[in-house]
Amino acid sequence: MTITGRPETRGGQEHLVLTRTFSAPVEDVWAAVTKSERLGRWFGTWSGDPADGEVRVRWDFEDEVADEVYVIDACEAPHHLRAHNRGDDPAQVWTLDLRLREEGGRTVLDLAQVMNADLPVTDVGPGWEYYLDRLEDSVRTGEVSTVGWDGYLELGPEYAAAFGAGGRPGSAAG
Repeated sequence: MTITGRPETRGGQEHLVLTRTFSAPVEDVWAAVTKSERLGRWFGTWSGDPADGEVRVRWDFEDEVADEVYVIDACEAPHHLRAHNRGDDPAQVWTLDLRLREEGGRTVLDLAQVMNADLPVTDVGPGWEYYLDRLEDSVRTGEVSTVGWDGYLELGPEYAAAFGAGGRPGSAAG
């Protein structure tokens, strides 16, 4: 297993960007990342009315993670979704930007997360590898993903090298 994430500066902010390609139409992948039941097959479910500009997300595959409110910053079906969790600690705000496009009969998904010095990419990177592998599995099978966590945390050192010796954005390579 090797990392697929990379650092990228967008709008003056450092992002962790991961790309996945699916043998499925863009509308199918869009549904897998936006419809609560489909999202629940690989990540978690949401409740509420997206038309209100926010939903409550329940992380179904994490231990001891409370439900979180996510504010929908942009939703342009079936190509762009940007959202962030609402929290009291700005260092723990996760801003996620998903962009989908069709290329040669396949769908390409770029997931970008704004990174800051308080978010260790050595944890965040392996976590997104796990979840995106679960997404791929779910889209391919049409079922709840059976991909397990084992082995993903071992990607931490590779992420530390890609983002700098400390594994945090802005840290100097050593």
